[in-house]
Amino acid sequence: MPRRTATMLASTLVLITLLCVGVLIPVPYAEMSPGPTVNTLGEARGEPVLQISGHQTYPTTGHLNMTTVRVTGADYRMNAVEAVYGWLAHDSVIVPHDTLYPDGKTEEESSQENAEEFSQSQESAKVAALKELKIPVTTRVVVATVVKDTPAEGKLHAGDVIRAVDGTPVKEPGDVAKQVTKRKPGQDVVFTIVPAKEAAAAEKAHKEATATQQVVIRTVKSEEGDRAIVGIQAGTDHVFPFTIDIKLADVGGPSAGLMFALGIVDKLTPGPLTDGKFIAGTGTIDDKGEVGPIGGIEMKLVGARRAGAQYFLTPADNCAAAASDTPAGLTLIKVDTIDDATKSLEKLRKGDTSSLPSCSKS
Repeated sequence: MPRRTATMLASTLVLITLLCVGVLIPVPYAEMSPGPTVNTLGEARGEPVLQISGHQTYPTTGHLNMTTVRVTGADYRMNAVEAVYGWLAHDSVIVPHDTLYPDGKTEEESSQENAEEFSQSQESAKVAALKELKIPVTTRVVVATVVKDTPAEGKLHAGDVIRAVDGTPVKEPGDVAKQVTKRKPGQDVVFTIVPAKEAAAAEKAHKEATATQQVVIRTVKSEEGDRAIVGIQAGTDHVFPFTIDIKLADVGGPSAGLMFALGIVDKLTPGPLTDGKFIAGTGTIDDKGEVGPIGGIEMKLVGARRAGAQYFLTPADNCAAAASDTPAGLTLIKVDTIDDATKSLEKLRKGDTSSLPSCSKS
């Protein structure tokens, strides 16, 4: 066999061997890529994303799109060839597997956590939107969680509204622990509550729940010391003056909060916020309307531009990363609060683009 032919054959065999090894050997990485975008003013799976009843709504135009990121599953193990391809591709990011699934978190656990964060983001979006419109929202203290194998188990339940502890009214979650710890371990403490079912029924009817129950629980000593506890975590719930439902499946995490809030504001105010423009964005939001950073900003920018977005509402803390790799044709608008966002949209409607708050690379 001629030497040249032998060399080519050997090289081919080596290449085939390397490819086989690359396909067979798993690597500790995961992939992030652009996910679908959804117009919060439009429909998903044949029904409106935002459904409001009990209050006047107004026609909307244009887009206020939330954006998403696709990630490989927790149980999927990428091989070396896929990792190299992902590193070379412009529209994906390869990250350490533990970045997406820390502490050995399973896909089921991650999905549950994302679902809880998504639900909380919806709640905060409603609160932030109504506060932006100066519509009052009532808050109340509730049982957030009940710890297994503690005195409260079976006596209190998640969603129970706590009106008072030992006769003292509670206004904030911290008031509950303050009253309980006034007791010594082994003493009884009395909770005045509205059971979760009754509270939910009253909220659905937009009425104030009046029927209360008293629940007596014997305290025990905490594991950290001699402090008295009953085994609950108190939290805050909101009562809205009318019904706002957000209908969107197969999405998780807290990053759609800002766009949900803006969609609600648009539907509750005359005249479109967007003036018919295609605006996308991202960002967590809290009850005060403050916008927080998110992960995967680069992928969300790509997904938004592919969908046709002209402007992208960007959390201030994500601005540097977003500005370093912005798709052509997409203008970034920096936002710190929902009020920043609504004011920027007003400038767009007036054609005042020169004064829009922009993102810089530093």
